[in-house]
Amino acid sequence: MGRAPRPMAHARQVPATHGAPGPPPADDPPPLPRNPSRENVRFMLSCQRNLFSLPEGMHYLNCAYMGPLPKATQAAGVAGVAHKAVPTRIAAADFFAPGERLRALTGQLVNAAPERVALIPAVSYGVALIDHNLPLRRGQNVVIPDEEFPSNVYAWRDRCRRVGAELRLVPRPRDAQHPGLKWNEALLEAIDAQTALVTLTAVHWTDGTLFDLERIGAKARAHDALFVVDGTQSVGALPFDFDALRPDALICAGYKWLLGPYQLGVLVCGDRLLEMEPLEMNWINRRHSEDFARLIDYQDEFQAGARRHDVGERSNPITLPMLIASLEQIAAWGVERIQAYCGELGRALDEALAGSPFIVAPPGERAGHLFGVRLPDPRGIPRVMDTLRAHEVYASLRGTSVRVSPHLYNDAADIEALAAALRASLG
Repeated sequence: MGRAPRPMAHARQVPATHGAPGPPPADDPPPLPRNPSRENVRFMLSCQRNLFSLPEGMHYLNCAYMGPLPKATQAAGVAGVAHKAVPTRIAAADFFAPGERLRALTGQLVNAAPERVALIPAVSYGVALIDHNLPLRRGQNVVIPDEEFPSNVYAWRDRCRRVGAELRLVPRPRDAQHPGLKWNEALLEAIDAQTALVTLTAVHWTDGTLFDLERIGAKARAHDALFVVDGTQSVGALPFDFDALRPDALICAGYKWLLGPYQLGVLVCGDRLLEMEPLEMNWINRRHSEDFARLIDYQDEFQAGARRHDVGERSNPITLPMLIASLEQIAAWGVERIQAYCGELGRALDEALAGSPFIVAPPGERAGHLFGVRLPDPRGIPRVMDTLRAHEVYASLRGTSVRVSPHLYNDAADIEALAAALRASLG
């Protein structure tokens, strides 16, 4: 038997001091870095490969698979291991202050109050938390783009089967002149009065198709449906304005475009989800948990804001400093500048492939940092992948697309190597 759906909390605004007090701030925390993404992007970044440890001769165009760690992030991890090696170095404040720093950096990155940010281990954890609270019933539907990443499909496929709801996987238009635009229109048409949830990535994970989050979110709200965005393949490389887009949840893994470690991510909660029931009941998300002497004074009340949804053992002394270091670096670069730099690399590839049989979506329908290269006959793709590997060009095969995902460690030489390998694969 499936569990009974739980009632959703009512919408509310989030004052900075709502509910139980949060943990004490760190002693003299470093100031948040200025975010150049809010400034004029005319000041284009140069290649930042010197800040990474990628080997010479490697053309790594695969950040959508896994982001390489900046040197500063590697150093933070090494320092964290040394810190954990001697337990007497770990004070009570170390269980809380790094998490608050990460909340503040995440809030700055996506324009959301830090109170809205929860620390989670994976996208599937955030999806499970929403599934745990969504009152889905027979006759309702869940709308998702087809070919979506499995972690945001399996939970809804199972839930719809159990309660008799409809899972609407909206297919990608085939052979359309503007497939990205037509896909967005199809998603909008799929949302109706019986829609309980609309969930999707900001850009499609296989080929970077841009989804119109503003229009899709507005239609979801018009039908009182939850609107959930998986930002794993966009946040950190493509600007995201939480307050403007108003999703009920933004879920993001940290190991791709946030350039962080594995098994650490963030969940940013909208008003309707901020007080939903946590997925787990751990000690650190309860009121007064920062006072270790009072832990046996069991509390019914949770910590303020989204802290109630923090995963157990969130205070990892190794991975938290690593993700903090990466977010500080991203803030220093500026997300708009990262997107502009990657967009220039994509345009260079467009020019290099002009006149070839390879198909790339037009810039207005794809992200600058992630895009797919297709052939009219997908049976030729395995040969393409073999040729790329032979040329030390690293990209991913996702669906029928060669997924290309550059970052600031790439430059024109990487794009030239990619274009040469693609052309060589044609024989």
